[in-house]
Amino acid sequence: MTDVVMPQMGESIVEGTLTKWLKKPGEKVERDEPLFEISTDKVDTEIPSPAAGTLAEVLVQEGATVGINTVVARISEEGEAAAAKPAATEPAQKAPDASAPVVATPVATPAPPAAEVPAPPAEEPSGEVTGPLSPLVRKMARENNIDLSRVKGTGAGGRITKQDVEGYLAQGAPAAAAPVAAAPAAAAPAAAKTVGAPPPVTFGPGAKTKIEPLSTMRSKIAEHMLLSKRTSAHVTTIHRVDMTKVAKLRERSKGQFQTNHGFSLTYLPFITAASAVALRHFPLLNASLDGNNIVYHNEIHIGIAVALENGLIVPVIRGADEKNVLGLQRAIVDLAARARSRQLKADEVLGGTFSITNFGSFGSLVGTPIINQPQVAILGVGTVDKTPVVIDDAIAIRSICHLSLSFDHRLIDGALADQFMTKVKQVLEGWAEEVL
Repeated sequence: MTDVVMPQMGESIVEGTLTKWLKKPGEKVERDEPLFEISTDKVDTEIPSPAAGTLAEVLVQEGATVGINTVVARISEEGEAAAAKPAATEPAQKAPDASAPVVATPVATPAPPAAEVPAPPAEEPSGEVTGPLSPLVRKMARENNIDLSRVKGTGAGGRITKQDVEGYLAQGAPAAAAPVAAAPAAAAPAAAKTVGAPPPVTFGPGAKTKIEPLSTMRSKIAEHMLLSKRTSAHVTTIHRVDMTKVAKLRERSKGQFQTNHGFSLTYLPFITAASAVALRHFPLLNASLDGNNIVYHNEIHIGIAVALENGLIVPVIRGADEKNVLGLQRAIVDLAARARSRQLKADEVLGGTFSITNFGSFGSLVGTPIINQPQVAILGVGTVDKTPVVIDDAIAIRSICHLSLSFDHRLIDGALADQFMTKVKQVLEGWAEEVL
């Protein structure tokens, strides 16, 4: 019997939503054949079967959100006599159906003190929080001013889940005690509850509207973007780059390149190659922050943002500094095609150390991208336009591109960010390497 688990689809991802089963209990399945679909804030994709055999047991229903490495099904291999079971009994106990109303389950926490006692409850924190916390759990704790050390986690390894927090709130659990301070501090708990909770949207009489819920992927992206803005001190620097040499090389090579390799030659692999060179010169932009520690990554794995119909995904080119323009273009085309057809593997969205987003492909000149956590920088690429510029007191037509680097000012200062961008610019403006 082979266990099928919820895969981890990103460094900061601790749970995923199983959106659709592609096989029913009792049906045959081949190894690597799509088995179910999941949605997280990093990917909305199909998960292949880890083994060939019969889908014997489904443990998690469609719409349920469960932690990574949770067993969602079991596959009986040939020769095993395991009978397939429908997902109507025990699975309902494993994870709640997202389409049904959420019913909070009481957890083993002491009852709050009597209402007439103004002092904080006598309940003592359980100590350090066990297991990683999802962005959603952190958000709920922040908005409700909850001390998470008081919440008993029922997830894998004692991890605190959304249902644990809801159960804690349903108990009438108190908010974290405010520190003893001067009188103005009395208003702090009320103010804390309003943070991140915008007023409900209202419409005038006769307004024509259409209301639909956010998709799971869109909701997860929203959480991830807000988490990044709260985590990193975002600053963006913008540099104008003369892409004329690259543009001329691309123009004379693209026809033969298409014939030889079966895909187009774009500007993106040149920019990716230049970024990899600059990351080798300035390794702090290829690092991460872990509390008060700097984590230097010895390999350069560049994530390339890919726009989907209902969101965004960032598959990773591993060892980007070891590939030439052809290798980078091949990797970009392959990852983008499989991202849009929902064929990416779990490890292909993991381990990125730096990211690039090409909004120029949609005609944008300049943007200020949000950092992809836990990275510390992301490069935004604007469109390449022929532009009149002044060179030696004469006006010339050049192929100009604006590159935007958003960086985490907690770790990277403006001078270092501009030195990095200057190196990227030097590589692109002095490009001499052929691609055929």
